[in-house]
Amino acid sequence: MSGHSKWATTKHKKAVIDARRGKNFAKLIKNVEVAARVGGGDPAGNPTLYDAIQKAKKSSVPNDNIERARKRGAGEEAGGADYQNITYEGYGPNGVAVLIECLTDNRNRAAGEVRVAMTRNGGNMADPGSVAYLFSRKGLVTLEKNGLTEDDVLTAVLEAGAEEINDLDDSFEIICEPTDLVAVRTALQDAGIDYESAEASFQPSVSVPVDLEGARKVLKLVDALEDSDDVQDVFTNMDIPDDVAAKLDEE
Repeated sequence: MSGHSKWATTKHKKAVIDARRGKNFAKLIKNVEVAARVGGGDPAGNPTLYDAIQKAKKSSVPNDNIERARKRGAGEEAGGADYQNITYEGYGPNGVAVLIECLTDNRNRAAGEVRVAMTRNGGNMADPGSVAYLFSRKGLVTLEKNGLTEDDVLTAVLEAGAEEINDLDDSFEIICEPTDLVAVRTALQDAGIDYESAEASFQPSVSVPVDLEGARKVLKLVDALEDSDDVQDVFTNMDIPDDVAAKLDEE
């Protein structure tokens, strides 16, 4: 059940820092709007919307902004954009596979920004399907440890469909099938365990270990991609060994 996801550790720490800076507000609000448009504006009957709202709240997005986005998506308020989901594929430095998920109202702008970020940071775009097979769609739930042990979490979520629990120093990451995501987060709630986020994610089936220089280059590429407002998420199959991660933390 257990494993140590080194890249996830770095990604999680980075995500927490970004959220504190408020960098993700626009993307989190966009998620709420799109979830409401696709599945309806009632969070009780739309698990994707429920999770999008929870994640936005955890990242301190003001409730007014969240509610306006929900109303725009549900058609209760005018002004919603026609967002499209687009996934781009490519390779970063050291042959690391990169999957880029975009949510955009301008396909040409999104493609241009992704291409520029890739080429300026040692990456190359790839044909559709040439990278995606290296990843599988999974449900991902993250939660702060707050004194909990791995056994505490395991006991709560095992019967709900959890496949793996990763120890990320100050937090846990639960991997499950996307179809079990609601059951897993509900099991945590029923056990009185607070969670940070619950969402569909891509997990690499094959990872590429990198040295310090390689890790720096790939992280620089990820940062450049995430600077685009159209990019919602970036997934890589980079594996940062513990000694390299320790050096990165010092920088």
